[in-house]
This record gives sequence, structure tokens and C-alpha cells, in this order.
Amino acid sequence: MNTERVIVIGGGQAGFEAVTRLRANGFAGRVTLVSDECEAPYQRPPLSKAYLHEHDNDALALRPSSFYATNDIGLECGRAVTAIDRRRQLIELSDGATMAYDHLILATGARNRPLPTPGASTAGVHYLRTAAEASELVGALRSCTSLVVIGAGFIGLEVAAAARKKHIGVTVIEALDRPMARALSKPMSEYFANEHLRHGVDLRLNTSVSDILAIDGRASGVRTSDGEIVPADVVVVGIGVLPNSELADRAGLPTHNGIIVDRHLRTPDPHIWAIGDCAAFPLQDSDELVRLESVQNAVDQARCVAAQLTGVRKPYCEVPWFWSEQYESKLQMVGLMAASDTHVVRGSLAERSFSVFGFRSGQLVGAESVNMARDHMAARKMLGCAMPLTPEQAADPTYDLKAAVKEFSQREALARN
Repeated sequence: MNTERVIVIGGGQAGFEAVTRLRANGFAGRVTLVSDECEAPYQRPPLSKAYLHEHDNDALALRPSSFYATNDIGLECGRAVTAIDRRRQLIELSDGATMAYDHLILATGARNRPLPTPGASTAGVHYLRTAAEASELVGALRSCTSLVVIGAGFIGLEVAAAARKKHIGVTVIEALDRPMARALSKPMSEYFANEHLRHGVDLRLNTSVSDILAIDGRASGVRTSDGEIVPADVVVVGIGVLPNSELADRAGLPTHNGIIVDRHLRTPDPHIWAIGDCAAFPLQDSDELVRLESVQNAVDQARCVAAQLTGVRKPYCEVPWFWSEQYESKLQMVGLMAASDTHVVRGSLAERSFSVFGFRSGQLVGAESVNMARDHMAARKMLGCAMPLTPEQAADPTYDLKAAVKEFSQREALARN
């Protein structure tokens, strides 16, 4: 009889996948998921997309509530973990209770980065990361005629697109010189800037917010860094997130923009792992630590740790990929375009069907595709098997990416045999 106890802290995608995969892999010990949110694990990507239109809470659930009992998974919702006692291998909860573990998986996620300006806590200022925040925003948008979005990242622009579909006037204020600048290539940033302008968004770049204005205790607009007042019924703040690494830090585990783990996603404590948005890990063959915020990363890291706890020891080396939907454009990204120094456009921006391939010193490091799933899948396979691709090949519309991947894979298979 397996008496090992695994506790997963965090009810997001990573935490859910960890407990689910442990059972799928045949782990027979005790599995418990502890979450400070009152809801059972749910999907977060739809919160800034479909949920703003359909606001269907039932559709958000990752599994029905009966799933956890059926699979003998302890689910402790609405309970915050306040401390980790590494010596005794216990976690302490806010109600004073303790729980013992043999293996502890930290899937604590991230939280909204707060707006550091006067008036940021005024009623009518919204953030968007949890189901509760999404529900509040849906209610606010019902009677909204003008919206200010602070931050032109993915969340901010997805909210802006959803609001424009509701015919709400939208102003987006971004401190950098282009939208989604930290994640996207310049050509792709410019494309989405033009898409938002085309749909009537007032996009203000190289601009910040100095304070939130209010009337009768509710937000009535913002004052920009150049002194202009922009009226608004609702203000949404989307200026990034901060990793929830304080619990690990208090336990004496190393942290720096996340909980630092090795290639196997383990902390220096052999009984403690970290996965998902809170984990800072070495990317593939590099010693550089990265922290990624994506469903793919959360799922694959959870599966990697679950495999190791059930007998298959392997490092985490998955190629990261992401996605976003804004208006009629489905954006799919693979790799890390921030590392690129050369960009090649393939396809037609005018027809909203194209890709941007990113290279560093002539080597493919990432790709972004709009309504071009075929390019995205080819790039994922190329990066996954380290297939060489030149900028000239990427730019050549007659070069068949799918066929090239198939041919390369066959050659590699023959070489192994």
C-alpha cells in the first residue's frame, strides 16, 4: 500500500493538471490540492475572451465537482497556506490546521501587478485574473459606455477587443512604444496596433497614467502623464503580474522573479517542486532562468513532475507556445521571440493571414502566426526537433514548411536506426 502524501498548493491549471496526472499515472498514495480560491479549479484564458460575452461559469470548470471524489483527490478550496515547515514536512493553513506531505508541489501562480498611482483602489477600477474579478467586470461593462484600459499587453488588448464588440468606447494607454512589446516582434505588434485602431480603439502609446480620477467615490477617468484627462465609466488595469513566491521565500527556498527550480522543476529541497506561473526554470539547454505564463507551460510542467513522482525521471524541455484572440485574428506563438534579432514575414498582412519567423544569429528561435495554424504547427515541430530553417526559406512562399518537417523527421529516424 502506497502511503506517500502529495500536496499541491494552487488551484490553477498547473495544480489541477498535477493532481489529475498523478492519478492518471497510477499514483496510489494520498493526493490533496489546496487552494485559497473558493472555486474548484477552472480555466483562466476564457476570462478575458469568451467569458466577457457569455459569462458562463459552468463552462469554466476544468472538471465537474464529482471528478475529485471519484478520483480520490482531496480538494481543499478557500484555504490559504501561510507557511511551509520544511524540517517537519508540514504546511500550515490560515485556520491553524497543519497537513503533512512527502512531496510538495508549489503551483501558487501569480497575481495582478498593482497600479502604483493615486486612486488605484477607487471603486470602478478593475483587474482581471480570477473568476471573481471577471464576474465583477462583466457586471460593470453592462452599463458602460466608455472604458480606459491601462496596459497594452495580452489581457488589456483582449478586454479592449471584447469591449469594442459591445460597442463601448475604448482608450488603451501604454507606457511603451508598441503593444505587447515584451512578447511580440515589432511587425506583429504593429499589426495588432493597426487592428485595434481599425476597430475604433483610441490607442495611446508612450503614455502613462498619473492618477485615477473619481466622482462620488467611483472612477470617472484618468489623468495621463502629459496632463490630459480621459473620461471613463470603467477602468481596467492590465500591467502584468507578480509571481506568488512569498511562501517559498519564507520557507528559505531561493526566489528571483519566481521560485527557482532546476531542469527537473525541483527546488534545492528534494521534497519540494514548483510549476507554472510561479516557477523560474532554466530554458532547454540554457542556464538562463525564465518564468512563463501560459496554459501549455503549466500543463507540461505538471505532467513532467507527475511523471517523475511515478517513476519516470526526465528534465523539462518542452518548447513554449501561447495564443490570443483579438477581433478576427487568432494569434499563435511558439518559442521566445524576445530572443530574436531578425524577423521574416511570410504570408499576407492585408489578408490577415501571415506569420513572422524570428531568428537569432541565423537560427530559428520562434514564430508568430495570425490565422495560419499550418505555419504554427510546422514551427512547433521545427523547434521541437531542432530542425534548421534559414530566413530565406522562411520568406519563400513556395517553400513547403510541412513537407520540410516531414522530410527532416524521416532523415533523423533513418539516422537513428
